[in-house]
Amino acid sequence: MSEAKAGRPFAPFEWMLAGRYLRSRRREAFISVIAGFSFTGIMLGVATLIIVMAVMNGFRGQLLEKILGINGHMVVQAIDSPLTDFDPVAERIAGVPGVIFAMPFVEGQVLASGPSSATGALVRGVRAADLGKLRLVAGTIRQGSLDTFDTAAGVAIGLRMAENLGVGLGDRVTLVSPKGNVTALGTTPRVKSYPVTAIFEIGMSEYDSTFVFLPLAEAQRFFATPDLVTAIDVFVEDPDQVGVMRDRVVLAAERPTLVTDWRQRNVTFFSALEVERNVMFMILTLIVLVAALNIISGMTMLVKDKGRDIAILRTMGASRGSILRVFLITGAAIGVAGTIAGFILGLIVCLNVEEIRQFVSWLTTTELFSPELYYLSRLPADIQVDETVTVVGMALLLSFLATVYPAWRAARLDPVDALRYE
Repeated sequence: MSEAKAGRPFAPFEWMLAGRYLRSRRREAFISVIAGFSFTGIMLGVATLIIVMAVMNGFRGQLLEKILGINGHMVVQAIDSPLTDFDPVAERIAGVPGVIFAMPFVEGQVLASGPSSATGALVRGVRAADLGKLRLVAGTIRQGSLDTFDTAAGVAIGLRMAENLGVGLGDRVTLVSPKGNVTALGTTPRVKSYPVTAIFEIGMSEYDSTFVFLPLAEAQRFFATPDLVTAIDVFVEDPDQVGVMRDRVVLAAERPTLVTDWRQRNVTFFSALEVERNVMFMILTLIVLVAALNIISGMTMLVKDKGRDIAILRTMGASRGSILRVFLITGAAIGVAGTIAGFILGLIVCLNVEEIRQFVSWLTTTELFSPELYYLSRLPADIQVDETVTVVGMALLLSFLATVYPAWRAARLDPVDALRYE
């Protein structure tokens, strides 16, 4: 039979022959073991890439949501003169298209103490109406209420701070500011106690153990700044457009101001996360690459073992293209099956990553993903379609490339040389 009569590409007999080569027999067990390792390597490589990238995306997304949920997308600070006209400035900024609201605040560091211990804290004085607009605080109240925040002269603290200080709703927390009154004997710290009127749980340990919210007027009295605020937090509809919004906010302020956005304040942190994410992707890609190399070795051994079969097929009229496609199908099937299995495994783990973390923590009696180290109380996973498609496409491409050389060697095999010593 001539090559012209060999049949169309990827004919049924080519698929049948490739399927037979994938099914091991006793004397080909070692080749099947290599194929099994290749399948497992690609599956684990794809699954690991999907899981790690999803967890890192979730970690970045959760941190971004927490940071921007309690801090302004832009912070407006006064230049040359104190920010005593904060009310009209905040009203003008709030009227800029794209701005959700502007929140004047007073901020200062203190030592917060309770019956059990004392800890450093960041006091932020805000109005009750503005605090109610912070969804991460107003929507996570675990005890108490913000209804009487302005009139009760109390504080709203995080759950972790309440546990550390040993206080509950209605108990008193003592705040000590090092910037106190200047006397003839020196500077005396400013000390005052406040009842706990609300306890919130943002879910980010750094904030739940640090922030103390005071009514704006009370914070001004405590820090001895009755007529001014520290700065104005500006929240916008699209945080990624702060660069465009900056000039509009500066014009609306109608006074000398310094405006910084969330990207400037957190540039080092999020740049480090991005670098780590890219490096992890490159390192974990090596797992898939090693598995693809296993495909090359397994297919090369299969071609050598099937030399007599290839020669017989060639003498019966099978074209070089048919032999090439048979071994392409054989090798690619391992890569495709491993990629699909890895994709499914990665999705299953990502969808149940928090439950898996809790189970492993229970099994090993250790705390994995400690909130004190990683800031978040839950292990997040955010599967992004474009990244998942990239991982799957890369694994398939490497698998196909790994089969090209062994298949080409099989197609170039001379039947005379293969049968000479048979």
